[in-house]
Amino acid sequence: MEQSPSRGTTLIDMELYRTFLVISETLSFTKASELIGRTPSAVSMQIKKLETMLGVSVFVREGRNVRLTPEGEALLGYARRILMLNDEAVSLFLSPEVEGEVRFGAPSDFGTRFLPTFLSRFARTHPGINVDVHLDGSPQLAREMKNGDLDLVLFTARPESDLIKGGEIVFTEPLVWVGLEGGIAHERDPLPLAVATSGCPWRRAARAALDRVQKPYRISYTSFHSAGQEAALLADLAVAPFPASVVQSPLQVLDERHGLPDIGNYHIIMNQRPKAGKATRAFAEHVSEYFREIALGMSGQA
Repeated sequence: MEQSPSRGTTLIDMELYRTFLVISETLSFTKASELIGRTPSAVSMQIKKLETMLGVSVFVREGRNVRLTPEGEALLGYARRILMLNDEAVSLFLSPEVEGEVRFGAPSDFGTRFLPTFLSRFARTHPGINVDVHLDGSPQLAREMKNGDLDLVLFTARPESDLIKGGEIVFTEPLVWVGLEGGIAHERDPLPLAVATSGCPWRRAARAALDRVQKPYRISYTSFHSAGQEAALLADLAVAPFPASVVQSPLQVLDERHGLPDIGNYHIIMNQRPKAGKATRAFAEHVSEYFREIALGMSGQA
């Protein structure tokens, strides 16, 4: 423990704050250790040191999982602000002075799923780069990319999609059927579906899966944004194909026990224009790293 000679103020190492934040986000010492690149025992020692310095417990351990104590919740906001200011200060002097604009396109549902986190992180490390965000369906984004209107695009695509050609697969996860907990929509015949508008790869995958097992269905609700589909699920009016990672109560995953076939995986594809500038390349590297961290966290949950 280091102290200021003049005031005796306790100085907390930035790495302790970082470890604390990763555990608070994953709610698991094991998952956090994988993301940080330390052994579980080393992570536990870091948190023990932090708790000793503060004189309080920041986590309550419940088997393999943990939760924040009231003191830990109070520390969370401070830790985020301290690390943000530290990263901004360091990047001001040590990060490459890259400036410019990135015209970035992504599917509409990414606006709430991924963008808030990785845009804020990128802004801290590359404050001189402006990101112009376009949210739309994957087919529309592909056209804009082809026309030269976008510098970098994320697509959602099925494994057999032509969009994969020339792009980088940055993330893969299963598509699953989703319905209301305790609901009966999956029991209706024909099966009512809530899906995105025509051209959505999740819509095509869901229909192909049902056609494969010859299960009758009808398109009951359509919405450009996934929030519209979720509304139909919450009303127990339909089921929908969603990424496995977004399912949370009061919604549940439906499978063969509910008479529904496997849908398969989907990919997130990143594609950037030829001869992209430094700003676009910096943003592309940041996006790839962000999805690698998510994939590592999901593998730790398995």
